[in-house]
Amino acid sequence: MSIATKDIIVEKVKTSKIDQVDFDNLTFGSVFTDHMLVCTYKNGAWETPTITPYQPITLDPSSKIFHYGQSIFEGMKAYKDKNDDVFLFRPLDNFKRLNISAERMCIPQIPEDYFMEGLTTLLNLDKEFIPTKEGGSLYIRPFMFASGNGFHASPANEYKFIIACAPSGAYFSGKVKVLIEEKYSRSANGGVGFAKAGGNYAGQFYPTQLAIEKGYNQVIWTDDTTHEYIEEAGAMNIFIRINDTLLTAPTSDRILDGITRKSILEIAKDQGIKTEVRKITVKEVVEAAKDGSLKEMFGAGTAAVISPIAGFGFRDTDYDLPELDNSYGQQLKKIITDIQYNKSEDKFGWRFKLKA
Repeated sequence: MSIATKDIIVEKVKTSKIDQVDFDNLTFGSVFTDHMLVCTYKNGAWETPTITPYQPITLDPSSKIFHYGQSIFEGMKAYKDKNDDVFLFRPLDNFKRLNISAERMCIPQIPEDYFMEGLTTLLNLDKEFIPTKEGGSLYIRPFMFASGNGFHASPANEYKFIIACAPSGAYFSGKVKVLIEEKYSRSANGGVGFAKAGGNYAGQFYPTQLAIEKGYNQVIWTDDTTHEYIEEAGAMNIFIRINDTLLTAPTSDRILDGITRKSILEIAKDQGIKTEVRKITVKEVVEAAKDGSLKEMFGAGTAAVISPIAGFGFRDTDYDLPELDNSYGQQLKKIITDIQYNKSEDKFGWRFKLKA
């Protein structure tokens, strides 16, 4: 099964809404481009993708997405350099991970040509929506869900694959305080924690809200059985620097194989930063905070790239992290964003130039 750009059905908007976009004041994920891609799985096959004006979608009340939660997504960005050329960052990794999630949620996998050609066609139509202001980008949300009807508890027979895009400004998270969670779990062994399934994020909202009510911004997730091991930071992978070693948890059934996470590990190795991918105990992090060897903690993900953690709470005690002039987080973020915006050499081969 394959498709070329010329085969994709395109219905353009009659009037663009780009003049209504305030590119100086973009709130993340709240303003959308003129078009979206829609592709339907029906009768055992994916139909020809269609580019349509961005618009609401209509679903039957019995659509299985509402009842059994077959829904997955990805998060990507498109960037413009000073010459107005458009670049993506490791898009095939997003494609592969989307299909890993699809398999786990019993959703038909999308062919690579449909994903890449569809995305290319969409971005070429809406590339004027990609911000040129420092730190701006076009956030890209590919997602798939069960659109087939019926109350029977079984996989659907129809699905939708959609790509929607939102111009976004620079992502500033500020100083983040986190709470190490000991009661609630993000995911479990044998579960769907490694997939970007919508329900994973819905399940995080309540414990996160409880943490916010206590004065924290986010939750640090621990393992589901003993709560002794640190796993993720909110909806991001987590990195912890003790002395000059950068630690992160290994991926598993419970932990998402983050693309930013993988990039950080490769860059750190290239920069001579010592890294360890291993289980990290809450106890060693608390002890490192007490003796001063805990230098920094940060979340890693598409939206913020790297989000520094200023302090954490554990069992009614707060621990502040030092403010470093040239932290690993700052160094790594600059290297990644310089690659993304075509400001530096890409020795890793991650940058993907959009073809016209």
